[in-house]
Amino acid sequence: MQRRAGLASITTWLAGLLLLLAAAPAAAAVQISFYSHELGSSFPHAFVVLKGTLDRDGSRIDEDYGFTAKAVTPAILMGRVGGKIDSTAGPSYVGESDRQFTLALSDEEYDRVMATVAAWRNAKQPSYDLNSRNCVHFVAEIAAAIGMKAETPKKLMKKPRSYILSLVAANRAWLEERHADIGTLKAVSGPEERRAVR
Repeated sequence: MQRRAGLASITTWLAGLLLLLAAAPAAAAVQISFYSHELGSSFPHAFVVLKGTLDRDGSRIDEDYGFTAKAVTPAILMGRVGGKIDSTAGPSYVGESDRQFTLALSDEEYDRVMATVAAWRNAKQPSYDLNSRNCVHFVAEIAAAIGMKAETPKKLMKKPRSYILSLVAANRAWLEERHADIGTLKAVSGPEERRAVR
């Protein structure tokens, strides 16, 4: 009789525990992916995609951000022009681009990414400079905001793919420690990348 009572008590306890686990929010995170896009007249050529769920309130995130000139004209070769945060890449543009790496963000890191996006969106105009403030510089600041070493060597700041791959090389141990999904694409320096600088 005592044995049955003990078994019933354990069963009740386990059932209660299962109910608590079912009611608790699932562990989740927002994933950030760094992309490069070569060739073509669509911009930007370096951008980030954020997808997932915020731990703090369960908000679903599905966003992409890049930085480019408001109008792609010969004026960008002469100096500063109007710049904008572009968040309309869409599934087809993302699908045609190269994902270089992905990692999970804490809510605090997500907030820092969004603060960086806001700072670039609200920057005094003209805010785009082909040589010193383009899509690659934007991605570098996003990387720095989440704690990556993000140096900006002049020779790579018009080469989106090579720059993002240099981020991987400089931060490989950090990325592996965070179980990042790192792509295997090789750096290129051909004419297609020399043209891809927006």
